[in-house]
Amino acid sequence: MKAIINNEVEIEVGETITGFCDSGITSIIIPNGVTAIGNGAFKWCDSLKEITIPDSVTVIRDSAFYGCESLEKINIPDSVTEIRDHVFYRCKSLKEINIPDSVTVIRDHAFCGCKSLEKITIPDGVTVIGNGAFEWCESLKEINIPDSVSKIGSCAFYGCESLKEITIPDSVTEIGDHAFYDECDFL
Repeated sequence: MKAIINNEVEIEVGETITGFCDSGITSIIIPNGVTAIGNGAFKWCDSLKEITIPDSVTVIRDSAFYGCESLEKINIPDSVTEIRDHVFYRCKSLKEINIPDSVTVIRDHAFCGCKSLEKITIPDGVTVIGNGAFEWCESLKEINIPDSVSKIGSCAFYGCESLKEITIPDSVTEIGDHAFYDECDFL
């Protein structure tokens, strides 16, 4: 299988994508057949703006896009069932993300520090929003928490200074410490 880097270079890849950490790439098209994006695969690729992930990917591992400061938009395929720890941590330019209905868990610090993220729709199947999942998402104005969520972790929305309204459904039985703390002044 060959991945296409920066719209021109083809490189051979296996079933798990790894090793692009801090590489300076600006775009990548991951080929169909790849099933996993490895831990820290694109960590600190701060020039990465565009990525195409095929439906064959079922796992995006911890810190896969950690510090990809230029990444603005990403579509996660329906084959992925959880957003793991630190996957989009410090993706400061991320404005838009499609979380598919297949996702059931948003893990710890998954979107922490995504300062440009304004709106997110959490799918109906999600049961847990992890600790610090949206911490320091300073532009986040709107979030919809579905009835399927039973737990909102500690500091989940800590520092979300633009968040004006949130409805917590009756299904939520646990809200962690400081879930809506520090500069969530409009709530």
